[in-house]
Amino acid sequence: MATEGFWDDPQKAQEIAKQANDVKAKVEDYEKMVELYGDLSTMLDFLELGDTSFEEEFVQGVTELEKDLEEIKLASLLDGQYDANNCILSINAGSGGLDAQDWASMLWRMYGRWAEHKGYKVKILDLLQDPEAGIKHVTMSIEGLNAYGYLKSEKGVHRIVRISPYDSSGKRHTSFASVDVIPEMDDTVEIEIKPTDLRIDTYRASGAGGQHVNMTDSAVRITHIPTGIVVQCQNERSQHSNKETAMKMLRGKLYELKELEQKEKIEDLQGDYSQITWGSQIRSYVFHPYNLVKDHRTEVETGNIQAIMDGDIDIFINGYLNQKSWEK
Repeated sequence: MATEGFWDDPQKAQEIAKQANDVKAKVEDYEKMVELYGDLSTMLDFLELGDTSFEEEFVQGVTELEKDLEEIKLASLLDGQYDANNCILSINAGSGGLDAQDWASMLWRMYGRWAEHKGYKVKILDLLQDPEAGIKHVTMSIEGLNAYGYLKSEKGVHRIVRISPYDSSGKRHTSFASVDVIPEMDDTVEIEIKPTDLRIDTYRASGAGGQHVNMTDSAVRITHIPTGIVVQCQNERSQHSNKETAMKMLRGKLYELKELEQKEKIEDLQGDYSQITWGSQIRSYVFHPYNLVKDHRTEVETGNIQAIMDGDIDIFINGYLNQKSWEK
């Protein structure tokens, strides 16, 4: 009877199912590596006998195995309580006008390409585009194993230095955009949120979503009065879905804030907790007078700026996770 009661709890059943799928994925990845190692051992035997027909395939296989081993090593560093969760990533254009808005859209594309390479699912939750150029703000959910664990390294201010495409004089400009990353958290997480602490506003959605979304007040903005945290969602198909997603975002922000402040109760937290802190950039992307992307926390850098903008940011994620492991 106790077992039946356990499975009658849909939230608990969903949590167990997710954990089972995560373990299954890890086992499958391990089995693939074991199989690849066996194939490489066989090819090495032929190579040692003078048969070079497998040489190119062998080199490619070794490269693939090294990459897989590095990913497993990094995944072992993800020991945070919610590192395995999906995440919600927000990008806000900062100072720099049209250049900053264009920069925000470039970062949006970069993270989208990174998620695509990982096989993660991306969904836009909130988007404010500018009619002239770029975006002012975007919030997206990134769904996949360890999404938050990896992308938490991207939280902070990102700076770009380049010849502005919006300046006819061809001068060099510096622009900023902030990236915020929180774990996706459902209502099974024990974060106390009092209804009296919330101000919930609805408004007409301006983004994609079809005729129904654009003609009704389906978008939702939630303000947590004690902390001043504001979250909003407009790209779901109904007001109820937008509110549910916004509450997930709020739980994630409150959890993060609780961890940061090491407080026992959310109601103890007061004040303005803005996510944008200009002047404290975590990474610089220099397009002119030379090509260089440098992370100021880890000193990891690369001159292959095009690969970075195409989503190949694992070099920085790896550097951050390794640094954090050394600090423990």
